[in-house]
Amino acid sequence: MGIGNKIRTFWRNFWKDERGMGVVEVILIIVVLIGLVIIFKEKITGVVNDIFEKIISQSSSV
Repeated sequence: MGIGNKIRTFWRNFWKDERGMGVVEVILIIVVLIGLVIIFKEKITGVVNDIFEKIISQSSSV
């Protein structure tokens, strides 16, 4: 087997190997979630503040 065949076989096996795909998918999901949080940061903080205000106002009546 020549060096060309070894290199070709290596790249073919490397291309077909899917062991790292789970990690790549998780990283992509995290990146998308971080992007959504950055885009909707003001709306998210508004909703959280409203929830805490309701909790504080209703906890005094308990």
